[in-house]
Amino acid sequence: MTFKRIVLPLSVVTAAGLLLAGCSVGSAVNDAGSTASETTITSSSTSSSGSSSSESDSTTTATSFTGDLSPEEVMAANADYTTVNDDEWDESDAVDVTLDGDTASSDSSGVEVDGSTVTITEAGVYRLSGTLTGSVVVAAPDDAQVVLILDGADIANSDGAAIDIQTADDVAIFLADGSDNSVSDAASYADDADAKAAIHADTDLTISGTGSLTVVGNGNDGISSTDDLVILSGNITVTAADDALRGKDSLVVEGGTLDLTAAGGDGLKSDQEDDETKGYILVTGGTITIDSGDDAIQAQTDTVITGGDFTLTAADHAVQAEQILSIGGGTILVEASNEGMQAISIGIYAGDIDITASDDGINAAGINTGGSDRETDTGERLEVYGGTITIDAVKDGLDSNGSIVITAGTLDITSADNGGDGPLDANGTVTIAEGTVTANGSVVDPDSAGTSGGPGGGQMGGGSTGGGGRPGSGS
Repeated sequence: MTFKRIVLPLSVVTAAGLLLAGCSVGSAVNDAGSTASETTITSSSTSSSGSSSSESDSTTTATSFTGDLSPEEVMAANADYTTVNDDEWDESDAVDVTLDGDTASSDSSGVEVDGSTVTITEAGVYRLSGTLTGSVVVAAPDDAQVVLILDGADIANSDGAAIDIQTADDVAIFLADGSDNSVSDAASYADDADAKAAIHADTDLTISGTGSLTVVGNGNDGISSTDDLVILSGNITVTAADDALRGKDSLVVEGGTLDLTAAGGDGLKSDQEDDETKGYILVTGGTITIDSGDDAIQAQTDTVITGGDFTLTAADHAVQAEQILSIGGGTILVEASNEGMQAISIGIYAGDIDITASDDGINAAGINTGGSDRETDTGERLEVYGGTITIDAVKDGLDSNGSIVITAGTLDITSADNGGDGPLDANGTVTIAEGTVTANGSVVDPDSAGTSGGPGGGQMGGGSTGGGGRPGSGS
C-alpha cells in the first residue's frame, strides 16, 4: 500500500467540514493531555551549598499541567541547576576593590593586583568600582563562593575576557542598585583559548541585582558559562559577535530585562551534548528582546517556557530545541524568523504566541529517520492543549513529521494553501478534539480534521501517540 502525505489546506478545513476522501476523523484526546489546576510553580534550583533543591525567588501562582510534554514533567527529567540567591550572602561583608585605569587597589588579602590584572583568590564578597583597562580573574579554591558586586564598574580588556572566572565553587555577579556597569573584551581569540567571552565562567554563574550591565562580546560570546548560567534579575544589554548568553549545562532566566543582540550566533544558548539531562533552557520570567544571526533561543536538549515577555527576531529559528519544546505561559512575539519554533516534540499548554515566519510557523521535526522520505510518519509530536496562537507563515502553519493534536486553545493560522503546504500539515494523524482553529480565514470544525494513513497513522483511537522512553527520542 502506498501512503500519501496529508496536508490540510483551506479546501479541507472549511466551515462546511468536508472530509478528505478516504481519511478518518480524528476526535480522540491524547492521554498525555493537560489537566489544569491552580498550583505553585517553582524552579528546580539547587542552592550553592549543594544541599537540596530550593524554591526560586520567582515562585508564582500559575496553572499547572500534566502530561509528558508539560513543563513540570520535562523539567523533572532534567538535572537541577545551581543558583546563588541574594539571601546567601551579606552585602555588608563586601570588601572594596577600586579600579583605576591600568591598575587597582584593595586592602583584602583575597585580592592580588599584577599590573592591569586583578585576581580574586579567596571566597568572599567583593565590591568593584571604577574603570579598569585590563581583566578581573577569579582563581579561588574549588569550594569557594565568590560574589562580585559591580557598583559603577567599567572593565575593558583588549587582550581577552574582561571577567575570567577560572576556579571556584559558585560565583555570583550582583548589579548594585542604581549602578551602571560595562564590560568588553578582545576583538579576537586564539583557537585554543579557554575563555572566549567578555564574561567567561568555568563555574556556575548567577547574575542578579537591580543595576544595569552592558556587555560587548567583540571576539565571540557576551556572557558564557561552561556550567549553569542563571539570570535572576538586572537590566542586561549584550551585543556579541557570536552568542549573547550561553550556559553549557543549562541557561535559566527567572527575571530581569534582557536586550540581546547576537550578530553571528544565538541569543540564548545551551549546548551540553554529553548528558541528556543538561543542555536545556528554562525561562520563568523576565522581559527578553533578542535579535540573532542564527536562532534566538537554541537548546541542545529541551526548551521550557513558563513565563516572560519575548520579542524575537531570528535569521533562522526563533525558538528551537533538539528534543522537547514545552510552553506553559508567557507572551512570545516572533517579529521575523525562518521558522518560528522547532523541536522533535512540542507541547503548548498556555501562553500568548504570535509568529511571523518565512518558512513554517511551528514545526515538529528532527528525529533521525535513517533516510526515510518526507511522507513518512517518523514519530514527532506537535500537541496544543491551550494558549492563544497566531501564525503568519509563508509555508506551513503547523507542521509535523509525525502527529498533530489540538485539544484546546485558540489558533489563527495564515499560511500557504497549495496542496504541498497548508495550515495543518502532518505526515501522521491530525486530531482536533476541541479548541478554536481558524485556517486562512475559515473556522475548522473539530470533527472535520482528516488523518493520514501513513505508518502509525489512521484514526487516533484515544491512546497516547508517544512511545516509551523520553518523548521524541525515537526510543
